Amino acid sequence: MPCYRCGTRQADPDRGESPWRRGVRGDRQVLICPDCQTAADWAAELDRCQVCASICLVRRLGEVECRDCGAVGQPAEAGGSDGSTADGAAADLADEVERALAKVLGRSRQRPPYAMS
Repeated sequence: MPCYRCGTRQADPDRGESPWRRGVRGDRQVLICPDCQTAADWAAELDRCQVCASICLVRRLGEVECRDCGAVGQPAEAGGSDGSTADGAAADLADEVERALAKVLGRSRQRPPYAMS
């Protein structure tokens, strides 16, 4: 997953804690690279916990959880603030995974026809 601000892809980290931060923006999980964290306003763009106002949120399995207070809730919208839908996000993710697998495994993106039995 790339940094949502600049598009830089996260490389395999050295041992220890990653300098990348994660958050939720528009009900979507995002990563923030170390360079973008130097901008004074990066945290203002992230969603906040409705209980404690923390930006330490993670999104998984259709829920948003606050890492500070433990509050768990449903996303505010079915789609992101950019007008995308959950189906569109799933299709984008599927395409990204397919491209990554093709790159690693050396396969073309063309799918073979399925045989009917």
